[in-house]
Amino acid sequence: MKYIQSLQNPQVKQWKKLLTKKERDRSGTFLIEGFHLVEEALKEGLVLEVIVSEKIGLSPRLDIGSAAVITVTEEIADSLSDTETPQGIYAVCRQPKINEGVSNAKTYLLIDAVQDPGNLGTMIRTADAAGIDAVIVGRGSVDVYNSKVLRSAQGSHFHLPIIREDLGTWIDRLQKKNIPVYGTALEGAATYTDIPAGETFALIVGNEGSGVNKDLLSTTTANLYIPIYGKSESLNVAVATGILLYYLKK
Repeated sequence: MKYIQSLQNPQVKQWKKLLTKKERDRSGTFLIEGFHLVEEALKEGLVLEVIVSEKIGLSPRLDIGSAAVITVTEEIADSLSDTETPQGIYAVCRQPKINEGVSNAKTYLLIDAVQDPGNLGTMIRTADAAGIDAVIVGRGSVDVYNSKVLRSAQGSHFHLPIIREDLGTWIDRLQKKNIPVYGTALEGAATYTDIPAGETFALIVGNEGSGVNKDLLSTTTANLYIPIYGKSESLNVAVATGILLYYLKK
């Protein structure tokens, strides 16, 4: 088992680089923190290295498999975290290759320019819980491997395919397969309960402030609206996503 004591160690510097989107994209890897996320990633065989603080040691519950285990000082472990209470365990994971079987998926969540990492992570987690087959994240959204997104999703990154591609292309592809595509809008939209739930569908949700891009809304099968009965002007996008996904899947 390797032991690293210096913050200046090249390997430590590389781990810190993974806190940036540029390096995650370049290397095809990402860094996760916390026992639960590390355990979930290990189950899927995505872990290249497990990094553990000498203060906590390695739990016998973890099935490490072929992953390398590196013990580091508490100082190094804390330097890799952006939380107030670091858990002292991390893993470097490879970004999963998208299974070709996603083309046979029946239900999709399409995300347009959602910029809050907590919202994006919650939406991925909600899609996982609702049994959605695939998540498509379009341009303008926060990086899906951002540390706050990963924490909010609570391991759902490892349970369903998350694809980063152009939403317009996907809408066209889905409609050619006769899969209804529903947008979300405040104007010119049907109350969501007016739309029958079905075995196949795609739902598009959008930016916290401006909603789904109007160009995308003009290409959908129908656009949906959740009535507001109180004095609030709108629902949080992640909450709205949960309501709509569970309705459409029922």
